[in-house]
Amino acid sequence: MLSTLVKLKFKSSFWGFLFSIFFVSAQENYVEQISDNEYLLPMQFIPGGNFTMGSPKFEVGHFGDEGPQHQVRVDGFWMGQFEITWDLYNLFVSREIDSKQVPKTSDSEVQIEADAVSGATTPYVEMSFGMGTDNFPAICMTQLAAVKFCEWLSAMTGHFYRLPTEAEWEYACRAGTETAYSFGEDSSQLTDYAWYEENSQDKYQKVGTKKPNPWGLYDMHGNVAEWTLDQYVPSVYGKRTAGVTNPLVVGEKVYPKAVRGGSWMDAPKRLRSAARRPSSKQWKKRDPQIPKSKWWHTDAPFVGFRVVRPLKTPSIEEQKKYWKYESTQ
Repeated sequence: MLSTLVKLKFKSSFWGFLFSIFFVSAQENYVEQISDNEYLLPMQFIPGGNFTMGSPKFEVGHFGDEGPQHQVRVDGFWMGQFEITWDLYNLFVSREIDSKQVPKTSDSEVQIEADAVSGATTPYVEMSFGMGTDNFPAICMTQLAAVKFCEWLSAMTGHFYRLPTEAEWEYACRAGTETAYSFGEDSSQLTDYAWYEENSQDKYQKVGTKKPNPWGLYDMHGNVAEWTLDQYVPSVYGKRTAGVTNPLVVGEKVYPKAVRGGSWMDAPKRLRSAARRPSSKQWKKRDPQIPKSKWWHTDAPFVGFRVVRPLKTPSIEEQKKYWKYESTQ
């Protein structure tokens, strides 16, 4: 664990002691406890740093929207060790445990109440499509639904949660590597780390059943693709200056949003660390409702998400910006 490697030398002062306590504890992994310890969410600490975002033209499977490569700085954050599962996501849909939220104090990172968060409507069909719900990844939600889940989770726990940015997601997926996958260049090794078209048996699988990446995150390659906060702009990399810090493409349109990681349905090239995918209105093609649901994608059984918690908690006004996506869905 990173905290065991930190040797601070501030013993001569009271403030140095306080800083050392904060610095060490801030870098520890933890398990978020939800509703009287019944539901657990393991969070992995991701140290801040610089990395090369995108892929070179010679990488097998390279797409034009993955270039040009550029240097990015990302601040530290925690990321869900696993994709959000139906076990937890259905609690957001049903809202039966809202009354069990952690009492707010002056030290709480967020001050909102769970009953003030917009809730997803119950889908007209069973959205797991028979693939399983117990420790299986939740799927078919819109980006709005994923964003509102983060707001609800924040209200329930008192900790600020949101979706990762594209830069955070790729940084965490790479885990210090510069190869096509977090384990190297050889796609034949994917079967040890990912569920994809060749080994998934045409359905998603339970989370955490393959090997993790070097930073302890499971299913970053495959199983289900994952929502990010960013608007998908294919040419955005060419517009960034070198060394940009915490980039985020704030979108004003419903489609497309940026999705990462590839899924159980995809070929190896879609599972690469740099691979990007735009969302599409076709993901609601078979939704018979008028108007179509803003919470569910009937034709996206390959999309899910995981959450992050930044090391530096944003202000209340900034928090609202991360959660206020209703007008852009």
